[in-house]
Formats: sequence, structure tokens, C-alpha cells
Amino acid sequence: MSKALVAYFSASGVTAKLAGKLADAIGADQFEIIPETPYTEADLNWQNNRSRSSVEMNDRSCRPAIKSKVDDMAQYDVVFIGFPVWWYREPSIIDTFMEAYDFCGKTVIPFATSGMSEIGDSGKNMQELAKGAKVVTGKRFTGSVSSDELKKWASAWLSQ
Repeated sequence: MSKALVAYFSASGVTAKLAGKLADAIGADQFEIIPETPYTEADLNWQNNRSRSSVEMNDRSCRPAIKSKVDDMAQYDVVFIGFPVWWYREPSIIDTFMEAYDFCGKTVIPFATSGMSEIGDSGKNMQELAKGAKVVTGKRFTGSVSSDELKKWASAWLSQ
């Protein structure tokens, strides 16, 4: 069986809750992707073109700093990476995370939280940042997804 990590960025707590449920369901380690500078409510106001999240998402080269690092990424074969959907893709801090590690030979599975927005091109974007990895399309979930559904979904990559 593959050794798995559930890494996640959560702006409002919804993704954190889902990531915890996923990690518990599959017996994986967890790592929270915490921004060096925390996001405020004003930073997350997607309706304000000057908000931090809007500015970051409009600049594809933006790489918000992350507060800590995964101790030993080499031990993981499978890495689930969770995030809220921002502008129909992964937040820029996920791009920072993808560039911070060598994912060569690993399977990377994006998962996203959103009530309505799809995961978009997140898997494709993340693949471009993780040369040598197998990054799958991933899936979007609502916050109410069951542990059983998450376990069933994740099992496809854990038995490889």
C-alpha cells in the first residue's frame, strides 16, 4: 500500500475539515499549507479587484510564501493536495507548494472545495509545476461529502 500525505490550504476552514476527514478515512499524514502572511477577510474579498486574493490570482507568477515545510516529502508515494477553488483554479499558494518539492515519481491528486465552481484546469496547471509526477485531474467536493465517499474516491490511487 502506498504511503499518502494529505496537504491542504484552507482559507475559511471548509477545506481543512474535508482534508481531515480524508486523512482519517485513508490513514494518511496531514500537512497544512499555511501562508507566511495570513489572509484576512478583506484579503479574501473576491468582489474587490484590489483584494490580496484578486491581485494574486490575476498574476500567474505570484507565489505567496508558505510558513513551514513538509519534513520528509520523499517518504510519500501519493500526495492529495486540497484547496478552495479560486477563479476556477487552484490558489497561487498551491503553485508555491508545487514548486517547493520534487514530486518526481509521485502521484498527485488535487481535490477542491466549492459550493458551485468546478476544479477547472487545476490538475493541468499543477502538472506543469511538477515535472516527473503523475498529476490527475482531481475532483471538487462540497463540505458535506461523507468519509465513505472520500475513501472510495481515494482508494483508486492508494492500491497502486
